[in-house]
Amino acid sequence: MLKTRNPFEDVDEKKLCSEEFARKEDGQDELRKLRDEFIVPTKADLKNQKYGPAQLRGNVESERTGDSKDEEDAIYLCGNSLGLQPRRTREYINRYLDTWASKGVYGHFKPLEGGHAPWLHIDDAIKEQTAKIVGALPSEVVVMETLTANLHLLMASFYKPTKDRYKIIIEGKAFPSDHVVCRPLPTRAPQPPPSALITISPPSPSDPYLSAEHILSVISQHAANTALVLLPGIQFYSGQFLDINLITRHCHALGITVGWDLAHAVGNVPLQLHDWNIDFAAWCNYKYMNGGPGVIGGLFVHETHGKVEEAPQSAESETTPAAKNTANPSQELKPEDTIEEGKSLTYRPRLSGWWGSSKSTRFAMSNIFVPIPGASGFQLSNPSALDITSVTASLDVFALTSMAALREKSIRLTAYLEARLLKYPYPYKSSHPSNHKDSEQEHEQEKESEKDIPYSIITPSNPAERGAQLSVLLRPGMLDDVMQILEEEGVVVDERRPDVIRVAPVPLYNSYLDVHRFVGVFQEACWRVGGEGKGLGKAEGGEKGNV
Repeated sequence: MLKTRNPFEDVDEKKLCSEEFARKEDGQDELRKLRDEFIVPTKADLKNQKYGPAQLRGNVESERTGDSKDEEDAIYLCGNSLGLQPRRTREYINRYLDTWASKGVYGHFKPLEGGHAPWLHIDDAIKEQTAKIVGALPSEVVVMETLTANLHLLMASFYKPTKDRYKIIIEGKAFPSDHVVCRPLPTRAPQPPPSALITISPPSPSDPYLSAEHILSVISQHAANTALVLLPGIQFYSGQFLDINLITRHCHALGITVGWDLAHAVGNVPLQLHDWNIDFAAWCNYKYMNGGPGVIGGLFVHETHGKVEEAPQSAESETTPAAKNTANPSQELKPEDTIEEGKSLTYRPRLSGWWGSSKSTRFAMSNIFVPIPGASGFQLSNPSALDITSVTASLDVFALTSMAALREKSIRLTAYLEARLLKYPYPYKSSHPSNHKDSEQEHEQEKESEKDIPYSIITPSNPAERGAQLSVLLRPGMLDDVMQILEEEGVVVDERRPDVIRVAPVPLYNSYLDVHRFVGVFQEACWRVGGEGKGLGKAEGGEKGNV
């Protein structure tokens, strides 16, 4: 895969590391005004032990003058875990609450001037915007359930083991939910073997990188017995962006169904799920999608798997007795078609619920399931209108730009973070110095060891193989103390034990100045914790210090 050079690679170090340079980059950023669409907590907000924002300067929160360090915006680089709250979220939710309060059950059905879509149609109202984010047809996506629940539903539909094909291939260090969902499934095979779950692990235990060649080779090795492959679009620990298109084409060439966990990819990198012909995918809407903690998730089913057709008399596939298509002259039904009693339907088997049934029959209470064509036919219960309202607020911010524009900024902003991290301003003696100096070469080696950086970036340096996140591997023993300093200084990142900090400059709301401020605090923390005279996370005297 072709790797582009870091655009900041040749910038003079003093200039690159200056605040002036960061502010200049921000001044040239065409998306900088999107930050105003989000609420960035202050350092005081993060320290406040009471509910709500900190009350500053005479208990009037709005009177922030910048005189106090605590009044500064926090350095929030944790959108890979939980996105910031869009300013319009509160307005949208209040509108929902007002509708519920003033209309009660009528809120399901009555269009209201200045209001949101009626709750009966609220899931359809955001299909078009969701489809743009993931590169799909509106009929191929639906906002429903949560990530793990959607994975269960999709695997129940797409994992069809046979005597010869029963294996499931997943990534060895995939998020635990993927393992939990997949582990028991091979027991459904006609003759379940002891080794039906295959994991793809990096060739080197010290390097998390998974080359496309390695992934394809493992799939090829087990192809004859594999029923399904489930992989992460972006690996949550290392931040590596897998080649979804290439891997999908390889699986299909071998007759293997392939699905994707896109929790860390949706809203982060451009996707073309329809054109890449992937079979299915699921994601959450609270990371880069900014819908709020634990909010409703999303699901994609390619149109080839979402068809609902009139079944010929000899059809052996799953059917339901209840359907005659009177609006569409072809046998394939569309979501808007009117369904009558009559002929049977054929469609992909799934775990079904009443909200996945045609709106024309949904409230007839006939106990007959007439699936909606496309992804919506996989719905179970009516979705949380509150959740979808929150997701809508974020989607309306995304609508102010495009994934292409966000990706362009993200590549550059992440490259700036990478370039800054690689410029470590402190001397750092190796933890394993030579015990003797018998040659000039060994003197030079010791001199170079003093320039060692106490951390390394384990995310691929190729922009095409990463999103916004850089995973930074610290020297052993440093994590707790470094994280403590970052928290005290109003820096929000997350950790993956034992030694990794994940840093995600999100292009929707993060700035070059955020990155500049983060790197300064982070590198000073590394020096204080692991610098000369301190050891790795130890204060003088050998005891863990309060740093």
